Amino acid sequence: MLKTLQIHNYVLIDSLEIQFPAGLIIITGQTGAGKSILLGALSLVLGGKSEIGMIGGQGDTCVVEAEFDVPGDLAAQEIIRQHDLEWEDGRLTLRRVLNRNGRARAFINDVPVAVSVLQQLSQRLVDIHSQNETQLLSDHRFQLDILDHYAGNSALLEKYSQHWNETLAARQRLDQVSARISQMELQKEFNQSLLEKLEAAHLQEGELEELELEQKQLANAEEIKMALCSVESALASDQDDRPSLNSMLKEAVKLLEKVSRYVPQAEELASRMESSRLELQDVISEVSDLEMGTEVSQERLDTVEERMSLLYDLMKKHGCQDISTLIAVRESLSQSVVDSSRLEEEKQLLEKWIAESETELSSLASQLSTSRMEALKPFASQILMSLKSLELDYAVFDIRMETVPLSRSGQDAITFLFSSTGKDPVDVAKCASGGEKSRIMLCLKALMAQYTAMPSMIFDEIDTGVSGSVADKMGSLICEMGKDMQVFAITHLPQVAAKGNAHFMVSKTIEETGKAVTHIHKISGDSRISEIARLLSGSSITPEAVANAKSLLNLI
Repeated sequence: MLKTLQIHNYVLIDSLEIQFPAGLIIITGQTGAGKSILLGALSLVLGGKSEIGMIGGQGDTCVVEAEFDVPGDLAAQEIIRQHDLEWEDGRLTLRRVLNRNGRARAFINDVPVAVSVLQQLSQRLVDIHSQNETQLLSDHRFQLDILDHYAGNSALLEKYSQHWNETLAARQRLDQVSARISQMELQKEFNQSLLEKLEAAHLQEGELEELELEQKQLANAEEIKMALCSVESALASDQDDRPSLNSMLKEAVKLLEKVSRYVPQAEELASRMESSRLELQDVISEVSDLEMGTEVSQERLDTVEERMSLLYDLMKKHGCQDISTLIAVRESLSQSVVDSSRLEEEKQLLEKWIAESETELSSLASQLSTSRMEALKPFASQILMSLKSLELDYAVFDIRMETVPLSRSGQDAITFLFSSTGKDPVDVAKCASGGEKSRIMLCLKALMAQYTAMPSMIFDEIDTGVSGSVADKMGSLICEMGKDMQVFAITHLPQVAAKGNAHFMVSKTIEETGKAVTHIHKISGDSRISEIARLLSGSSITPEAVANAKSLLNLI
């Protein structure tokens, strides 16, 4: 139940702290006093939409805090456990903080959480019935939810929902795989042709660089050979009675060795000269080998240039700058062929799994249908009994269940049928008046309260469109609900307001500055009699209205 609500700087509320008891709590006030503001603040702390306009004029921050006590709520405890929060024996403090910079923060037991966590938890704490919620009577999904709550289908629905989501995900993956396979089939011949040409090329790392060097040598082979021959002749051969450089160095070494008997330094020079001569001989030998190894072959040149042309064409075709990238393309194309086979295997596995899952879904949907069918008559009977207690003596309430294609909620479509005259009932959304819809919704909520174990329920003028004895009976029904749970009733009807265990009045004052401020305080005794009398007679409270108010409050 909601124990305490604290509001600071929210719209017209400067500062407010209210403690709420168990049972039926009545909230009244003149139109425009701020009852909707109070409800809005509670919606905010429960994870509702936040807007900068909610911040009042007493600063740049708005804070709303609500304390709940739900010690036996296992579902709420599981939510707290999932998010690693402290349970504290069922005492939960929810807080929402808004700043003018647009930042909004949420807390549970002083621990920061995402707003989605507040929303998830609030579904276990409070059920707020707003003035417009009677429109849900035309929502067949809402009708099905109520029937499932009554039938106790929560565990079965959770199991079905899990299978549905898994099957949906598998179908989506199957669509992706099938689309990819189709795309690959369209490209298969083309990719296979590209792959065959790349594989036939027998690509090797560094090959192109070697070919380019060889091509240059072959293209200039004659020039290279002539140059090498000239070098060899100049260094090693005697020409025109001119000795070779090698011969000259030999003679120089002999002369230096001869004079070394007289000039000791000459011996070192002779040694150095001999080293130079030996190095020169090695150079001459290597030049000779290069000359002999230089091949003048037009056939080999044609072969090299043909190979280079093939590699250049492949690189250009695949947009590659080097052979390494071209090899990577080849590997990618090769992998795509393998991927196609892998995807075919995955497709077969998915199709088999989906077929098995759909069989399980159909089985679960059938179980849901059986449970719903068994609940139809007792559910309709209880609603009809409640409606008759609210002076719809000739009412007929029934439920039509039809089989539809499998969906997220099973294979059933539910329609609430209603007639206030005892004739053939039709879709409740098409025949019920505003007052009748209010009574139907109250009966549904009263029944839901028995099966959802909701700690607190708030009715925001659910009695709209009714009056007199009907209003009195609606008040009795709401009061009966208050015996098992905490119920808030925001109302304008004195017959309902007189039923509460506690009565709070919302009022608005205008300060000297012209600012409007909303207040809420608990009333009892003469103050409550006056408020009930005001609801009966308007702004001018008559003695008759006071006497009637005392009668409604069982004070006479």
